[in-house]
Amino acid sequence: MTGKERVLNIMQHQSTDKIPWVPFVGVHAGSIKGYTAEEVLKDSDKLYESLMEAHKLYQPDGLPVIFDLQVEAEILGCDLVWSDDCPPSVKSHICEDEARIPCKCKLPTKESGRIPLILDVMNRMKESVGDTTALYGLICGPFTLASHLRGNNLFMDMILDENYVKQLMEYCTEVALRMIDFYTEAGMDVIAVVDPLVSQISPEHFTALCHESFSTIFDYINMKNVKSSFFVCGNATRQIEVMCKTNPDSISIDENVDIKSAKEITDKYNITIGGNIPLTTLMLHGTQQDNMKYVVNMIDTLTHDNLIISPGCDMPYAVPKDNTIAIGQTIKDTDTIREMVKNYESKDDDIDVDIPDYKNLEKPFIEVFTLDSSSCAACTYMMDAANVAKDHFGDKIDLIEYKYTEKINIARCKKMGVKNLPSIYINGELKWASIIPSKEELFSVIESYL
Repeated sequence: MTGKERVLNIMQHQSTDKIPWVPFVGVHAGSIKGYTAEEVLKDSDKLYESLMEAHKLYQPDGLPVIFDLQVEAEILGCDLVWSDDCPPSVKSHICEDEARIPCKCKLPTKESGRIPLILDVMNRMKESVGDTTALYGLICGPFTLASHLRGNNLFMDMILDENYVKQLMEYCTEVALRMIDFYTEAGMDVIAVVDPLVSQISPEHFTALCHESFSTIFDYINMKNVKSSFFVCGNATRQIEVMCKTNPDSISIDENVDIKSAKEITDKYNITIGGNIPLTTLMLHGTQQDNMKYVVNMIDTLTHDNLIISPGCDMPYAVPKDNTIAIGQTIKDTDTIREMVKNYESKDDDIDVDIPDYKNLEKPFIEVFTLDSSSCAACTYMMDAANVAKDHFGDKIDLIEYKYTEKINIARCKKMGVKNLPSIYINGELKWASIIPSKEELFSVIESYL
């Protein structure tokens, strides 16, 4: 059985000889060949070369061609900030100063922005490995795209101007449908709708403002006779059921969600679930044995129907390739690896972390715990909200970001009991976990500490 057959069979609820393995290599693929994130996202030859090397090393059953949620926003006029080791982030929001709907004349065409580059690489990957590997075309989900266009004001709009949010979502849905056309014509087997910010709103808001858009998108993908996946990052535990009701073929989650509990829900709807190998503690900072043992445990504790094993989200740039190779090998030869790591015990890093004396602070101390605000969209908007507060209150408050990609901050999260990313703490007290506060709400809480 080919890898492509495994992925398509599992999404069609048919038997497979092994659990499918889909590494979300993203810009990490560039690191294998020594290219920066910006290079692989702007140069088709470097992207293709990097993907082919990742394919050779990791022997995936499925593979995304590009993992960049800013492609559509860039086309529509948002400025980006580029980085060497992660995808770009949105710097300017074209609808931030005015609640407007962008002109339909800006809707993507095959010649827009970086779409020609992406389609070129999709066609080359299809020719090279498309017979045996399921290729994923990733698009920015409509709610995250709406956030890119409107910025953090979108979260207040959800309370004060639902009609505007619905209109903006309709526009972003139209963008998504165009991208689906382009990617399915290029031969993609799975269209993944990646919307990390869905985890930052309530199920009620999702149902009222997002359900129709996502249902429309997944129905459209189904009409194209390809498979669909709904990617979400962050603690989307509350959203799993409402996501299922939009009828994707599969849902992909990260380490913030307990996959065993989530699978009970997705199985009820006969939807495949993918995930959720921890990105930083395991893939980035763990050993080969750590990764092997974790995946063996996944295989031994989860039912194998409707299951894809994958990283929790876009792999960090600097993940050691040996760790990813080890994961693939564990899936392909589980019995051998199980025996190999049966007596292995992971060793915690002995990192001493100083916790502030919160009771005796001179002014409010805002701590934002993120995966990395430069690469995680939900973290970006959580950090943006905090930065707006800092600009407003100035020296009256202190602000810091703790990035989970750094070992010392992993230790800090453990010591403070931080369970979800992104989160905002004020004076050591959890205020928002996986919910981005509106400016007014955040300001009001900060003022209560002054």
